[in-house]
Order: sequence, then C-alpha cells, then structure tokens
Amino acid sequence: MRSRNFLFLSLSILFTACAQEPEIVGLWEVKEVKVGNQIMTPNAKWTRFNADFTQQSGNGWLQHSTGSWNLKEDKLEMVNTNGLEDPFGAFKVRFNQDSMFWEREEEGENVLVSLIRARELPMTYGDQLLGLWKLSEMNGNGPFYDTITTDSYLFLRWDRKFVLNNQNGKTWGVYNVHGHRSELELIPYGEKERSFWRVSFGPNSFEMELLNSDSVVNRQFESINQFPK
Repeated sequence: MRSRNFLFLSLSILFTACAQEPEIVGLWEVKEVKVGNQIMTPNAKWTRFNADFTQQSGNGWLQHSTGSWNLKEDKLEMVNTNGLEDPFGAFKVRFNQDSMFWEREEEGENVLVSLIRARELPMTYGDQLLGLWKLSEMNGNGPFYDTITTDSYLFLRWDRKFVLNNQNGKTWGVYNVHGHRSELELIPYGEKERSFWRVSFGPNSFEMELLNSDSVVNRQFESINQFPK
C-alpha cells in the first residue's frame, strides 16, 4: 500500500509539473527568424522578460529597446516605449523545455521566431572585434597595409571608431558591422575610400578578406593588450 501511495504521489507531481504553463521570465536569445521560406536571423538578438512585466531587447552587448509585455494564454504582446508601434499584433507562443517559439503573419508572410534560454548576453560580430589587434599575416595588395611592421595594428574601439597603424603612420576612421553577416566596413577620415571585408574568427585572432575584389586580399590579426612600441 505504501509503495502504491508513493507511486501515485510521484505521478501526480509529474503530471502537475507538466500541466503548468512554462515560465517566460528571464533572458532569451533568438536562434532563428524565418519569414516565409527565407531565413532572416539577426546577429545575437535577445529579449529579457522581467517579473514586473517590463522587457528589454538588444543585440549583443547593446540594449536598444525597452517596454512592457503581456502573456494571455498563448498570446504574447510586447510594447516598446522607445520605438515604433508594432502593427502586426500579438505572437502565438509555444514552449518546449528551454525553447520558445513565436508565430504570426506579417504582410502576408508567416513569421516564425525560435528562441532559447540564455544565461548571459550573446556576442555580436562587432563585440568579438572590439579591442587591440596586431597584424600577423597578410596576402595580396589592398587598402591600408603594404607590408607588416612591428607596430602594425588595428584598434577597434567601443564607440565604433578605429585607429590603424601601418608603414605610413596612423589612420583614423569609423567602422560598421553588418547586422546579419560577419562583414566589417572601414570608413577612414579624409579622401580615402571605404572598404568592405568578410570576417572570420579564430582563438584570439580574426581574419579579414576584402570583398568586391578581383584578387584575394586578406589580413590576419592576433589579439594583444598593449600598443606595440
């Protein structure tokens, strides 16, 4: 009799836990956005749902939206107080363990957003590029570097400005990182033309490959924490 009671109690607890509505409060990272048949996933997009029905959203280490949220049954409504009004209405929401899925129609296309629980903010390509980098290898003729010197470096600052040192001295400018692809745009001050690079990452290193070029032009950098002398 005791074993039967224990089994009944265990099954009751299990069924009760399964019947409970999944908890939305916490940090969620967007893993995929599908619009119709196209994948349009932004880089390192996240949303944090707070217990007081406020929410914040951003990409990587940058928070750019804040507002409120409301979940009634399987309908999620989000309002951003510092952005444009959402014209498409609530998402239909479903949960699967540590995953969450939003679905609705936008301009005749079905939109499906897949999210997973996260413990910390994800990093964008731009976050990974932040810091001081020493030129270690180069191939092909292209902008900025003609040869490698002991003080050839690229400093990518948090305020989206860069300082580049080469055989001719320093170049200053601003840079942009694509919101969906690992591409870097360098815009030097003055009369020099901007350039576009595909970026790939390694352990404490990254490589830039020049886009829109008839020949292969790439530059490899290693992370350093002091300016070369």
